[in-house]
Amino acid sequence: MNFRNATIEDLQAISAIEHICFPPNEAASQQSFTQRLTIFPQYFWLLEVEGRLAGYINGMVTDHSTIHDAMFEHAELHDENGAWQSVFGLAVSPEFRKSGYAGKLMQHLIKQATSQNRTGITLTCKEHLVGYYTKFGFEDLGISQSTHGGEKWHDMTLRLKSTGEK
Repeated sequence: MNFRNATIEDLQAISAIEHICFPPNEAASQQSFTQRLTIFPQYFWLLEVEGRLAGYINGMVTDHSTIHDAMFEHAELHDENGAWQSVFGLAVSPEFRKSGYAGKLMQHLIKQATSQNRTGITLTCKEHLVGYYTKFGFEDLGISQSTHGGEKWHDMTLRLKSTGEK
């Protein structure tokens, strides 16, 4: 098992997993991934198992404690000095599911955000995943203002520091 940052050379493999894991109205486009891999590749982590891409987790750094829809398509909103690490996508290829790899990706992101002295981590998820994220210490803030993909989301945050200052 190996974690590494994604590169533009990984675009096709990432897109393939994205479109298997998310319905078309929610899946990130190749253009969106290209922007993310160009602007914040250091916040796009891949998990490889026996040399094969098992999954990934990614998101920009921001000063917003919740995710706004514009963030998904405008990677230039990334703020390297932001207080919050966001999670735009956590995806594991079907052949690697039920092996704890999603949890390992989440733990890796938490470790990275902690080492970078971020205030916390923010994500949105559907109601059926609220319990999953609370296992990592995330708090459900309720229904999100995000309507990404025409869906209903919950804002979730994990506070890593007690102060709002980075």
